[in-house]
Amino acid sequence: MANHSINPSMNSAMSAEQLMLTKMDAMRVQAQPDFIVSANPLDVNAVNATTNQPMSFSQAITNVLDTVNQHQSTASQKITAVELGKSDDLVGAMVASQKASLSFNALMQVRNKVVSSFDDIMKMPV
Repeated sequence: MANHSINPSMNSAMSAEQLMLTKMDAMRVQAQPDFIVSANPLDVNAVNATTNQPMSFSQAITNVLDTVNQHQSTASQKITAVELGKSDDLVGAMVASQKASLSFNALMQVRNKVVSSFDDIMKMPV
């Protein structure tokens, strides 16, 4: 049996919560990566989708660099459009900016790990 004695303010709070959850789901879908090289971009078993050949390290890095560049370019375009008044999508511009920032930070972490590993290999006695 449904409880019909819920007051109107409780009802509006529930609808506001539902609206917020709907918007958060929409932003989550928008923030999904455009493509994924593999679960681990440095995975030697990653397969190049166009040739069905294993993806080389240089191909994986090139794909990641292109994606980061694309995210930064898109963010720059959206922010410029908002600044010039050509668009009123401030939320979209900020989401694109955060997406570009996160992808760049992840790229820097991978770069630092690769450089550190290379240094460790160079320090090994022969």
